[in-house]
Amino acid sequence: MADIDLRLLRLFHAVYETGSTTKAAIRLGLSQPSVSIGLGQLRAHYGDPLFVQMTGGMTPTPLADHLIGPIRRTLDDVRTLSRHRATFDPAQSTHRFRIAMSDASHLTLLPHLFAAIRRDAPGASLEASPIDGDLAERLAIGEVDIAVGLIPDLGSGFYQRVLYDQGWVSIHRSGHTLGRLTRDAFSRAEHVEVTNGTGRTLLRAALETAGIAPKIALSLPGFLGLPSVLTSSDLVATLPQHIGRALAEHAELSVVNCPIPIDGFQVKLHWHARYHADPENTWFRETAFSALARLG
Repeated sequence: MADIDLRLLRLFHAVYETGSTTKAAIRLGLSQPSVSIGLGQLRAHYGDPLFVQMTGGMTPTPLADHLIGPIRRTLDDVRTLSRHRATFDPAQSTHRFRIAMSDASHLTLLPHLFAAIRRDAPGASLEASPIDGDLAERLAIGEVDIAVGLIPDLGSGFYQRVLYDQGWVSIHRSGHTLGRLTRDAFSRAEHVEVTNGTGRTLLRAALETAGIAPKIALSLPGFLGLPSVLTSSDLVATLPQHIGRALAEHAELSVVNCPIPIDGFQVKLHWHARYHADPENTWFRETAFSALARLG
């Protein structure tokens, strides 16, 4: 045989230690014939009797005496490998954790996540990056640890966990000339749209179903410019409720339930299967879930 089986090394060690094939069989939980067969395989492999029956029992040959040291070290190494488990101590970590999220989440989620990380891992740092077309690859190769949001196109090979359900609201300046935001008022209003929001397809589908073609006066690539735009105009923005309420509170805007029915969605935590058992990734996503799920 080209390679020697680990079980045969254990058998060799047991015979050497006990000086008896019978005692070796008991130690290993094998039958006597199984030990004899294994010993025959070892002899064939090394071209040496290895153990000779004498008055005191099975006496090792010079080659067996030479082999026992390396075999003991090999078995010790195997036991060490068997006991080894990857561990992570957040209190001692200087790891840089990386999360992909929308710019809206920078306002609504990121402060809570950063506070949770620094509470238990004061030496760690956090890096936020956008949700883009390369996200699946970035998660797979470890450039991003986790992603949070509405991300329906990741495909297979990913785990996900629901953080919270998300509905929709409309926000505008207080004292808007339209008064109460009814369906008719919504149809007559001028709107600002955010082109990069991951839920925009749901909004557009709802408006099409309702037969409403909104008057888009301004398009923005992200959410963070909305407060100054809305406070200085009569534009209306329709957003996922979490960011809508946060922006309204920040800029003292009026926030109401959107008068047009829009399908809600689930904000989820995503990670790649390669890192499912990784201790750093496990700690990061559990910390993220504990900090963010309650915010919904």
